[in-house]
Amino acid sequence: MPAFLIAVALAAAAPQPERISLLREAGEPSLSVHHVPGQGPSVLYVHGSTFPAALSMNYRLHGKSWADDLNARGFDVWSFDLAGYGGSDRAVAPAAGPGSRKPLGRAPEAAREIERVVRLIVKDTHHPRVSIIAHSWGTIPAGLFAGTHPELVDRLVLFGPVAQREGKEDQPTAPTELVTADDQWQSFRSGIPDGKPLIERQDFDAWAAAYLATDPSSARRSPRSVEVPTGPDADFADAWSGHLPYDPSLIKSPTLLVRGEWDPIARDADVAFLAAAMKQVPGGAKSIKLPHGGHRMHLEQNRQALFDAVAGFLSGGQS
Repeated sequence: MPAFLIAVALAAAAPQPERISLLREAGEPSLSVHHVPGQGPSVLYVHGSTFPAALSMNYRLHGKSWADDLNARGFDVWSFDLAGYGGSDRAVAPAAGPGSRKPLGRAPEAAREIERVVRLIVKDTHHPRVSIIAHSWGTIPAGLFAGTHPELVDRLVLFGPVAQREGKEDQPTAPTELVTADDQWQSFRSGIPDGKPLIERQDFDAWAAAYLATDPSSARRSPRSVEVPTGPDADFADAWSGHLPYDPSLIKSPTLLVRGEWDPIARDADVAFLAAAMKQVPGGAKSIKLPHGGHRMHLEQNRQALFDAVAGFLSGGQS
């Protein structure tokens, strides 16, 4: 079918209802799991460091989310909130014990949560493997999981991926941090020419209001803010101080590295590092740099280009 007819068909398709449930397991944080059922292959989304699935894969801009787009193409779409975010347990158990000031929610704990959700998907769908789309910091635990459980991963998409850099970054000194709406606005501006975000202000304001509502304690603070774990910051610091928290050479699944041309987190050198390190990926990791996009391209004006590129790869294409 010609591309323009596919676009028309997708636009006309009514979004499927989303199912939200809690994944509970003794001794583990409860995880809020989102599912848009489909007849095709299962895809799991792993969010980044400051906002959960409902504000990412599942957030509808102008009536359509990334989850809707994938589901309209036949995919069985899953996402979840990592511990400390959204509808999941917001109290993250410190790895170093009660009273610790160590950052919470680091990559190994997040990778275990990914495994829990993947095993739920396998059990629920009887699909032996699941494709994974991960964004930003989420690419670190997703890469860790993919490298240690290759038998469970069909295809891997690292969107705006974090790579190893040779520098020196300071570690966070508290277990959590507060993120305001203005912090998020500045993040949308990062790397964009002239600092002009690729999201309309009214769309951002609606998104930010929904974001602040994800933290029940937000309204008690001035300015309103969302408390999130600092484990991702610690993983960023390690990665950019020469110690990426996972080994890309262990990944064996077909892999796509995708980002916008103005992404300051996934620079050309970062993507080149990952592609060179992924020595066991069949045919080598594929890389796409999309025009008119930043680090949060899934919420930006040119998001459909990202949706099309990722769906093509997940469907078996090489780009």
